[in-house]
Amino acid sequence: MSRRTTPAALALGILVLAAPALAALKVGAKAPGFSAPAYLAGEPFTFKLADALEKGPVVVYFFPAAHTPGCNLEAHLFSEAIEEFKEHDATVIGLTAGNTDDLAAFSKETEHCGGKFPVGADTGAKIARQYDAILDKKPEWSDRTSYVIDRSGKIAHVHSDLNPNRHVAETLAAVKALAP
Repeated sequence: MSRRTTPAALALGILVLAAPALAALKVGAKAPGFSAPAYLAGEPFTFKLADALEKGPVVVYFFPAAHTPGCNLEAHLFSEAIEEFKEHDATVIGLTAGNTDDLAAFSKETEHCGGKFPVGADTGAKIARQYDAILDKKPEWSDRTSYVIDRSGKIAHVHSDLNPNRHVAETLAAVKALAP
């Protein structure tokens, strides 16, 4: 007896493989605390989630690697919208486990972050693992997953999609929804 794949089974398989990864941290979960070496406009410092939460909500967006097309676009989109995030006292930080040696330049280049928000090095993807933001095809790199963390340290919104186009709109809408 031969096994044949039906068109419906094939279509279902394609849909499952094409679906974006779903982040394990759910809305309402406590966000894992972290600190990371980071750069803002090329200047090194240590980013601490706890310190940022004292000022307001925090957008933590994980991206695969600096100086790659999707990540370049995503960083640029966040830099264009940064003033809107600041209007709501939100801090934005990008974290990556890929190309961490390039982060100082990436943080200041106009076509990327433009010195408007920090990017942090997640060497070994330790933070990404805590946030279940690991790239399936390259587990030493972060996936493209964005979290909005409210002032109490709880996850308020999650958006996980390798396509960088919706991350800014999704997280900005979530930050605005937190406003009293």
